[in-house]
Amino acid sequence: MPRKKIDKLVEFVRGYGAKGLAYIAIAEDGTRKSSFAKFMKDEEMDALVKAMDGKPGDLLLFAADKTKLVYDVLGALRLELAKQMDLLDKNEYRFVWVTEFPLLEWSEEENRFTAMHHPFTMLMEEDLPLLDTDPGKVRAKAYDIVLNGNEIGGGSVRIHQDDIQERMFEALGFTKEAAHEQFGFLLDAFKYGVPPHAGLAYGLDRLVMLMAKADTIRDVIAFPKVKDASCLMTQSPSQVSEAQLHELGLDLESEKEEKEEE
Repeated sequence: MPRKKIDKLVEFVRGYGAKGLAYIAIAEDGTRKSSFAKFMKDEEMDALVKAMDGKPGDLLLFAADKTKLVYDVLGALRLELAKQMDLLDKNEYRFVWVTEFPLLEWSEEENRFTAMHHPFTMLMEEDLPLLDTDPGKVRAKAYDIVLNGNEIGGGSVRIHQDDIQERMFEALGFTKEAAHEQFGFLLDAFKYGVPPHAGLAYGLDRLVMLMAKADTIRDVIAFPKVKDASCLMTQSPSQVSEAQLHELGLDLESEKEEKEEE
């Protein structure tokens, strides 16, 4: 693969939050070129190539960062390379169910656990003791259906017991008072007996995109948005009249007015 093409891959992964992309290119004669060889001993490079089962003609690509970011980056890169090398057969349909998602994920910004799906997702009953001791290991009763690498539907089983819902809010950093202040209507409703319930929502537009063998969802939806999220057909977003703002009970302030108030 030419260096220019590798550089384009570097730019591609930066769009997914990567700081860069390391590589080892193994020539047909076994010689190697690498973007990080000067930082490694020969035996370390040999061990790395062996661990990757690298063979003459291979290009080994690496990302290093926090686990979730690496998964996102390398997953997107894998699909991008498959498209570039024409490895995807659009006449073939491969389905897979993805289950047992993590219930929670740690947020560095908020310094607490947040809900991976939403705070009303039921957890695996056998993981209930972990909610207090190791929340990151708790699995959710959530599920996605994926077709050819595209999520086409997803859903979850919902919590229907008030004690479990309260423990969920506690794991998310809510005090009992704050949970009842924001979600008291739900917790009170649970006391009257809520049946177990679940849901699954399909993305019809994604299904149509795959059936039509289109490359983007914008090719199959009625009012596609462009890159800046505007709609060329309806010319939105656009200015609204004072009458419309009054009808909705809204007032607009300029940035200058906001700064003066501060």
